[in-house]
Amino acid sequence: MADSQDSIAPRRSQRDRKQVKPFASSSQSPSKRKRADIENELTDLSELDEPEQVQGEDEDDAVAGGESDDEPEFSVPATKQKPPTATRRGKVKAKGPPPPKKPRTTKSAGTRVTKAQKGLRPKAHKPKAVNGDFDIAKLTTEVNISTDNPLFNATLNPSAALQSTAEDFLDALSRDSGPAQAQLINCILRACGCNDSVDADQVVDYDGVVDALDTFTEGLKQENSPIYPLTSKLPAFKRFRASLSELIERIVLAAAELGILYTSDLMTTLQTWVVAMSSSQIRSFRHTATVVALELETALCQVAAAVEKEAEILGRQREGERKRKANNKASGVREKDLEDKVVAVRKRRTALAEYLKEIVDAVFVHRYRDLDPNIRAECVKALGAWFTYYPAHFLDTSYLRYVGWVLSDLSTPVRMEASRALSAVYAQSDYVSSLTHFTERFKPRLLEMAGGDTELGVRTAVITVLSAIDGHGLLEDEERERVCLLVFDTEARVRRAVAPFVAGVWTELVEERVAATTSKGKSKASDKVKARVGVKALTTLLVKWGKALDRTAESMEEESVLSGESGVVTRQRVHPPYMSGADSSSRIALAVEALWGEVDAVGEWEESLEVLLLDHSQGGKDDDIDGADSLVESARNAVDAAWRLEEVEESVLLEVLVASLRRAKAVAASGKKGEEEAVTSDVTRALMKGLPRLFIKYQTDEKRISNVLSIPPLMNLDLYLEMRMINAYAGLWDDVIKQFVSHSSQTVLTRAVSTIRHLLSATSLANTNNTKILELEDDLASQLRDAVASREEIEVASFSEDEVIALGAVCTRICVLAGSRDLSSWMEEDEGGKQSSAWDIVSASVERGRLGYKEEERMIEQGLHLLGLHIIWKARSLPDARDETADSNKFRETLREQRDSLLEKLVEYAVGTQSNTAEGVKRAAFQNLMNLYILFCPTQPAAEDGQRLPTEALALQLDDEVQYRCAGFVQATIEQYAELLEDDKPSEELTDRDDSSDDQDDLRAVKSGKGKHPSKTRSKTPAKRNQPASKALLEQEYQFIATISPFLRAIRAGAVHVRHGAVLLAHYGRLGPVFDLCTKVIVDALREEGMYNDNGEVVVDVVTQALKESFSLLLDSVVHNEDCSVGLAKQLASTFMIRGAQLAVVRRLDTQYIVKMHTVLLTWIIKRISTLDANKNKKQKGNAVLFFRVLSVLLKSVESRDALSIKAHMDQCIAQNKIEIPPTSKLWESQRIYEKRLSSILTKGKGGKGRKAKGATGVTDSEESEPEPQPEPQFEPEPVKDAAPSSRPRPRPRPTNPPPSPTEQSEHEVPPSVSQEDETQATPRGKSQPGNHEVESPVQTPANSRTVMEVATPTNGNELARKRRRMEEMEVEESETAGEHQSLEDVRFGEETSQVQSMMNEFIIRRKRARH
Repeated sequence: MADSQDSIAPRRSQRDRKQVKPFASSSQSPSKRKRADIENELTDLSELDEPEQVQGEDEDDAVAGGESDDEPEFSVPATKQKPPTATRRGKVKAKGPPPPKKPRTTKSAGTRVTKAQKGLRPKAHKPKAVNGDFDIAKLTTEVNISTDNPLFNATLNPSAALQSTAEDFLDALSRDSGPAQAQLINCILRACGCNDSVDADQVVDYDGVVDALDTFTEGLKQENSPIYPLTSKLPAFKRFRASLSELIERIVLAAAELGILYTSDLMTTLQTWVVAMSSSQIRSFRHTATVVALELETALCQVAAAVEKEAEILGRQREGERKRKANNKASGVREKDLEDKVVAVRKRRTALAEYLKEIVDAVFVHRYRDLDPNIRAECVKALGAWFTYYPAHFLDTSYLRYVGWVLSDLSTPVRMEASRALSAVYAQSDYVSSLTHFTERFKPRLLEMAGGDTELGVRTAVITVLSAIDGHGLLEDEERERVCLLVFDTEARVRRAVAPFVAGVWTELVEERVAATTSKGKSKASDKVKARVGVKALTTLLVKWGKALDRTAESMEEESVLSGESGVVTRQRVHPPYMSGADSSSRIALAVEALWGEVDAVGEWEESLEVLLLDHSQGGKDDDIDGADSLVESARNAVDAAWRLEEVEESVLLEVLVASLRRAKAVAASGKKGEEEAVTSDVTRALMKGLPRLFIKYQTDEKRISNVLSIPPLMNLDLYLEMRMINAYAGLWDDVIKQFVSHSSQTVLTRAVSTIRHLLSATSLANTNNTKILELEDDLASQLRDAVASREEIEVASFSEDEVIALGAVCTRICVLAGSRDLSSWMEEDEGGKQSSAWDIVSASVERGRLGYKEEERMIEQGLHLLGLHIIWKARSLPDARDETADSNKFRETLREQRDSLLEKLVEYAVGTQSNTAEGVKRAAFQNLMNLYILFCPTQPAAEDGQRLPTEALALQLDDEVQYRCAGFVQATIEQYAELLEDDKPSEELTDRDDSSDDQDDLRAVKSGKGKHPSKTRSKTPAKRNQPASKALLEQEYQFIATISPFLRAIRAGAVHVRHGAVLLAHYGRLGPVFDLCTKVIVDALREEGMYNDNGEVVVDVVTQALKESFSLLLDSVVHNEDCSVGLAKQLASTFMIRGAQLAVVRRLDTQYIVKMHTVLLTWIIKRISTLDANKNKKQKGNAVLFFRVLSVLLKSVESRDALSIKAHMDQCIAQNKIEIPPTSKLWESQRIYEKRLSSILTKGKGGKGRKAKGATGVTDSEESEPEPQPEPQFEPEPVKDAAPSSRPRPRPRPTNPPPSPTEQSEHEVPPSVSQEDETQATPRGKSQPGNHEVESPVQTPANSRTVMEVATPTNGNELARKRRRMEEMEVEESETAGEHQSLEDVRFGEETSQVQSMMNEFIIRRKRARH
């Protein structure tokens, strides 16, 4: 043991930092505190400063310095420490490794020595990867990266001790810098995926770095996408990025601690190689070198920050030493020692500044705008780290501007890293003064990103940055308001992110109001006062932001431009009231959800209720609303100005109360068991007292009472019975009924009915519920009879305006109640003939629809809905179809009479020709007409148990004439809505589109066949542009969808024939995404009709009609490009086949219908083109040719035989209409693409069989599966000259040259031998695939297509001569390469197939021809 300790003692000074410990432990007590820090963290400031305590060699000076100052000292590493290191290194080699545990018993320096010595031993064995589960050999099999570098292997090994690795490297660097530096550079090369290496001489040959890298990159250029660790998805490289960063950091920090960073050429070598590699064209080199350089800079920032702090401490020590008045010699020595240390620190600062500047100027400045977004993101991320580690240097405008510039980067990760970097910037509160100019310059961009960035993560990060900026007081009031408006955003993440910002604004306002309250001579504000002030502040802010949001929406609406959150919130605000229901998604509710837990006033619903119950009128006192409180109590509850609410604030607070109650229940439901029940009970007890007062206070305000009616569904009604408060429950019923029978607003009625349904669900209070609902029905009956005032002939009687309004309101109330409750018995109740039934009164009122009075439109509309609901409720009560009792038959007969009388009115109002019906009445009649025919459709399936449906006895069949009228009504509705959208377009867009259309007709027609359309950005259909979120437009959209939806349901149910769906399909793409989604119902019906019902003719009719009408919109200049028709064709193409798992075709439409579809459309469009050509209408002719784009989409399910027939028909139509197609005209590009796809389908079918025949395996044809010998004499080129024409025509292969004009094309019949020779010759001479040429397919052509082929198949006059020459050349080559078989891949590069294979193909095709 003693020998071991003796052997260790000389080695403790092996490195610079290890020379300090023996001296420091005997001279300074502060060193004891530093030892623990050294063991725990290498980067601690005391570690970096300890080695500098031995700057002087005079022990007396050092002792004097230690006794004169209690502050920790920082010293400069001296270069003269290196020779002792070299001397003791020799001792280490001589004595061998010491026991690993002994140095730990001495000092922390011993620990360092042990790590270094342990690391030296297994260095050569690291590639064996014995640590954990890491297997370096397995990695070499997965990637082509050499593992001969110990540093690279340690980086890959997740269990490697990188601190020991760094110490080993520095130890080797101190012994011999050349091999150590070469090892480090080779590690970087391995990280780049490069297996080349540099030696000790090459690594320091700085002039040859570029040439060496050029040599290395030449090898990597041979690989298309070389794998390198930074981007690889392999598990072995999962932690490589973090390990590489840690290794570089530890090397730099340890080198700085030992002084090697300043005394060796380590940084010079690294910078020379890394800078050169960072500008390489190879992405792996450029990316990896950039990461290494950035990590070097980050580590240097830590070192520089420590040196700066050291210089600051030395400066204070020096100033303190100068102020001492002691004149002893020791004090002078101490001052001199400090001066020397200051000089040394200054040198280190200078060196570090040069290192930092070199990396920034040579790497960062160029790579932050690299083409690769990953590299740009790495640069911005590193810059954020520099801001954190070394703010004194980098928090400057010259560096901050880079972050500001990349805020507009197209890459989301780059913008995200920029946002995170700014978060680090504004976290440095000591440097806020240097950020003023940068903040003012880039605040507008940050606000824009917070409100409208495409990535939610970026938006939330920018909101955090803006919160930090506001924390320093750098945001103006308008800017703060703009950020606060995001609390109404539709994205929950954005609302939650901005909640702390809003909470800060709310807290400031509350403090101001509380301070104003206490400054008026009052005592300290109580908690209740603060709570009420908080409620007032919350409502004030919400009202303020709501008005700002409305102003923004109005300005955007005027400009017809949607922007950010304003348009979205406006959409939520302007939905029709009958769509809103309980309005649980209003913007106030969204804000409450986001602010829950951040703003105290949001969660304190009891205080909100108390404030609402106060009287905020001009009197300023809490006057007893229900008259129960005394004047003394009223005076005591005077409403202070600090929490008095305005009218609009009161409305907002009521919404906040409803949203808070919902949120409280939702939070309790997700909490502990029983918590929800407790919260609901508390809410119910509070509302039992407060709700009646709210009804009294807001009963005349439509908007507020609708919110009050939303509260009862949140209560536990059983508490009324438990607390024996039945009278209070009856009073609640009376309040709800009173609001229901006194209001006509759809919102109030809908919420009142929702409350009634909740009340009826309380089975424990059934007696009270039955009594009250009967009272409600009696009230409605009385109102209805009073509205008609006992008139005899309601159909022709005259009504005053007030009577019409009253009758319409009653019908609306009954209709809303009938939507959730069966009122059929009540509707037919006539009190034994003493009174007219509600059915008779409403039916007579509906008869007035023929008069066409605009004032009575709502009344008749609601009456039709009510009668339709009555029929539906009665149909629900129909007896079983097998029940033939007298009562059942009477019930059916009564229902039949009522239904038929209603249907007569509906048909007349909706699609009649004699009545003068208002538009609203037409829509209501059409909707109810479709609903009734769907209900009584005879094609409805049986019930789930297989029994006949009760409605089968009353089945209805819609006449064909009425169906066509309904389709015409839908067409008219579509045109009206389309005109509305067109009129809503900005006039500038229409003018610009019209002016530019005449000059770019040919250009648009040419480029329409390609992937990009310049006209798309200028002339968009109404659906493809941003629609203004106006209330009128949204209501029109709702009415439009509500009108066509019953028609779609009728088609799907079979009540209306699917052929009428073409009316809707023709407008696909014009009217918005909702309409396009609706048309998919027709596509599904067509698919079912064609594949499951074997009714392909209907599919053909609907598809052709829809495509004709859709494209006619372009020809008639209704739309301005063919995109709508192309999109429709893509949807209709899905009706031709059904795919299953792995895209396998499960069902397919019969090919004859697909051929018919193409032929019909080709005939139509070619005739249109011919007519336009004759009229010299070049513009519309160019548009008409674009129809071939539509046809190209329909070729997905076309087979080879079908393609042959379609192509023949197209050629015949072109020839018959005498249309000339110039071979180089860009106008006909779409037609050439369509023809090319047909040819590809032809060749694919034939080429596939040819390949199977060549291999003699996998051939499905029974005859091709038997290989037969092919005699040599059968292959004769001579008959080409004298061969007689064959009776069977075949299409000519498509030549590579442009096709001749139709006038030059003629039919030339080729004998079978020539056809065979043409096939065998054309295939190897092609330059791409054999499938690029058309060869004869073993399919049967229809009998009537024979003359078509003879007329339409073009052939060049010199074709036979070229074929003969090519065949002779092939024979010469085959004689030289007899017996060799070339693959299809060789054919792509121009090599010829063997003679034997050609003979085999000839024999097989000849057998097929003979068979056909």
